[in-house]
Amino acid sequence: MKNLLFPLLLAATALSAPAQAANGPTARKPATAAAATESYKVQPQLSTLGWTGKKVGGQHSGTIALKEGAVQVKGGQIVGGTFVADMTSLKNTDLTDADYNAKLVGHLKSDDFFGVEKNPTATFVITSIKPLKGDANGNNATITGNLTIKGKTNPLSFPAKVGVKNGVAAASGTASIDRTKYNVTFGSTLFGTAADKAVDDTFWLSFNVIAKGNGVATR
Repeated sequence: MKNLLFPLLLAATALSAPAQAANGPTARKPATAAAATESYKVQPQLSTLGWTGKKVGGQHSGTIALKEGAVQVKGGQIVGGTFVADMTSLKNTDLTDADYNAKLVGHLKSDDFFGVEKNPTATFVITSIKPLKGDANGNNATITGNLTIKGKTNPLSFPAKVGVKNGVAAASGTASIDRTKYNVTFGSTLFGTAADKAVDDTFWLSFNVIAKGNGVATR
């Protein structure tokens, strides 16, 4: 399978503040304020989303543009985020014949697949991020959230490489998505398609998301 793997940007940075004690044997450490949560703005022009779908006898791949989003950062760590993809921007990148390319893109945007006219955006909202160790691909976190496509929302988890450094937050990786959970059933054997004409129920979304902070706390 032709994977669309985008460059992995930025290593995770752990920030800590040393506690200071007052002089004297009975002195107590002064209370420190809890770290504020900052909202970093996603930079669509610096971020990339790539998709890959398989079918009997081949596969297709392409891109989707990020429309907007925000990443929540606390104590030098990514703790949340909301991302909006512009489904109207869906493109194919492997077909060189202009007519075939346009036909495929048109079909993917139709109600058979993503119903873009009625559902021009897809969203992902992070609900948790947990540390991940020993991943062969260098991922350092498991991201879990709610993905909404074609008006259907389902939980989704995937490994990723995340980090915050010098006012920039980054996340990159690849997620596998069962399209049938989002009412995208064209060509699925689960819905009566013959095996020799089937489109794989799973497609892959590879991402490299960049967000920049402005020093404004959200709470």
